[in-house]
Amino acid sequence: MNNKPYKPQGYTKPMTKTKLALALAVGINFPVQTLAAEFVLPTIDVFGKGDKASARQPGSVAIIGKEELAVRQPVSTQDALKAVPGVVVREEEGYGFIPNIGMRGLDPNRSQKLLVLEDGVPVAPGLFLANESYYSPRIERMESIEVLKGAAGLRYGPTTIGGVINYKTKKPEQGVKVSAKAGSHGYGLLGIDAGGATSSGEMIGGISAVKSRGDGFRNNGFNLNDVVLKGGMAIGDKQWISAKLTHYDNEVNTSYVGLRPNEYRTAPTKNPAPNDYFLTGRNSFDLNHEFDINRDMKLNTLVYWSQLYRNYWRREVASRSANGTTFQPCNNTVNCMSGNNRSFEMTGIDSRLFINHTAFGIKNESEIGIRLHSDSLSNKKVSSRTDPNARSGTVITDDTQKAEGIAFYGQNRFLFTDKLAATLGLRIESYDQSRKNELTGVSGKSRNTEFMPGLGATWQATPEVQLFAGAYKGFSPAMVATAISAGGVDQQLDAERSTNLEFGVRGAANRLTYEVTAFQMDFANQIVPQSESGGVGATVTNAGKTLNRGLEGALGFDVGAGWSLGVNATYIPTARYNSTKIVGGIDRNGNRLPYAPELTANLALNYKTGGLKASLSANHVSSQFVDAENTQAESTDGRRGEIPAYTTFNLNAHYSVNKQLSVFGTVRNLLDKKYIASRNPDGIFPGAERNFEVGVSYKF
Repeated sequence: MNNKPYKPQGYTKPMTKTKLALALAVGINFPVQTLAAEFVLPTIDVFGKGDKASARQPGSVAIIGKEELAVRQPVSTQDALKAVPGVVVREEEGYGFIPNIGMRGLDPNRSQKLLVLEDGVPVAPGLFLANESYYSPRIERMESIEVLKGAAGLRYGPTTIGGVINYKTKKPEQGVKVSAKAGSHGYGLLGIDAGGATSSGEMIGGISAVKSRGDGFRNNGFNLNDVVLKGGMAIGDKQWISAKLTHYDNEVNTSYVGLRPNEYRTAPTKNPAPNDYFLTGRNSFDLNHEFDINRDMKLNTLVYWSQLYRNYWRREVASRSANGTTFQPCNNTVNCMSGNNRSFEMTGIDSRLFINHTAFGIKNESEIGIRLHSDSLSNKKVSSRTDPNARSGTVITDDTQKAEGIAFYGQNRFLFTDKLAATLGLRIESYDQSRKNELTGVSGKSRNTEFMPGLGATWQATPEVQLFAGAYKGFSPAMVATAISAGGVDQQLDAERSTNLEFGVRGAANRLTYEVTAFQMDFANQIVPQSESGGVGATVTNAGKTLNRGLEGALGFDVGAGWSLGVNATYIPTARYNSTKIVGGIDRNGNRLPYAPELTANLALNYKTGGLKASLSANHVSSQFVDAENTQAESTDGRRGEIPAYTTFNLNAHYSVNKQLSVFGTVRNLLDKKYIASRNPDGIFPGAERNFEVGVSYKF
């Protein structure tokens, strides 16, 4: 062991009890920002802290910081991620309640190709049952968003083929902050953030609550509540503990049914399925413990639990035409209203040991981890023949699913010199899946083990230029609904596996910051969407080999006099089926993958003076196919057909009147561009028309 204090990747040592008490005492007489900067609640860091955190990552990274979020005022976490290179989103109900996020040409359907975390804790309802995102944390309670791509994502799993997104919640701050927003389509939001500490300074905690409602962009109103309790304390001088409790519920008048072509042309704000509702609720709890064993060794342990229900009540479709959708009549002859109701529970423990050592005669930073994880799902479909607003009915299907997994992870970062470092890692995921038809008693099981090695390197060629490269194996488990048939038969369906490569350069010089990355994802067995949300042809499960290749880059330039410019783009010339495998009688070899635009780009012109921060931004998405057959002509019902390219503009401003009072506003889709955002799950989903929000916040 060396004699320097241990500070591995992303590590920031919490304060001792004495220092914590002092900081909190000083915080009484100093601005709230001082307190927040001093106190660090223990977490398992995804990205790391400090100005040099990105330079330690052997892969492409992006951070959306607190100031950027304050200026842009995104409507959702999904909306915020539009500005990140490599990311593409598929709009559905307009507010990001049902997130569809893709990475580097991977299908964004329900964000199934990447791992989404909140403070290092999985957000998806089930990692090995259904990685589909039916819930998204609200952007109003986030202080930043981290995006990791490449070999750095091996520290987490599963489903890190596209990358890792980590939402970081606000730290508790001394005092009370009240925020309010109002905007188009009856939108309104009231939020409160309150925090405090004990007189001894040994404990700190806070609450963040949001109440929001609106009529929706397509007369698809919502009513949302989101509450978070968060706090922590010191246990002696070497141990710290933090806890977080969340509650979320939302009722959204949205549907799988979109508009038909003539509806889109004549009534783009129409709600085509006014009886359909997406009802969600989620409770979660996570507990973090940190133990500084000695100057060169630290142990982090995370215990997490969440419970989510997703009840999707939908009118049964009878027929589709260019003019609209006809639903089954509720006259007691056929099932007319169905509830596709799912209830998930997830538990896990993730423990990681960090060791700083000098093996092989060089400095090393090691991380060894183990995670135990359990998922369960109750999946029921109930139907009514008489009530178009039913919330109960006859049970049609009753399916229970369970999964248990254990993961081992090890990584060593070799610091050959102060400029050259290499990271070697291995992750092993072993998991069991089971499924039981509760109506027939038929059941089945499946078992898999995956080995995922990874290697990355960084070289600080000059103070202004850093080169990085990485190679790793990625995998995503087959969901239980595809791995085990309804008859209980193990389908022997291989996990989705890919070999990922990337190489890039990043740095800063004077007023310029930049990052450019070339990447390749070579899939041995890509599994296309199996759930109905995937749209036309969604029951196909094996796409065979696919290949994604592209470039992404980001550039920031400080023009001077308060002006700055930010631009990024992702160019993916290759995103194709790369197999002669015939699926459903169709040869898709060479076809482009669905929802993989060749070019996405963002441009932002920013201005800052005194308390004023403003931004004019543009987002461009090139044309996209929505099906594996690459259908170009629009179908009669609007479910197939190329999505034309579109560009939208946003105008944002934030003004700090003083340390207590801030006002802000945003106009999205400034030029009122009419465009198709998606044709999935069932029809045309338009992008949001021009809309605005204004708001105010006050710190007591």
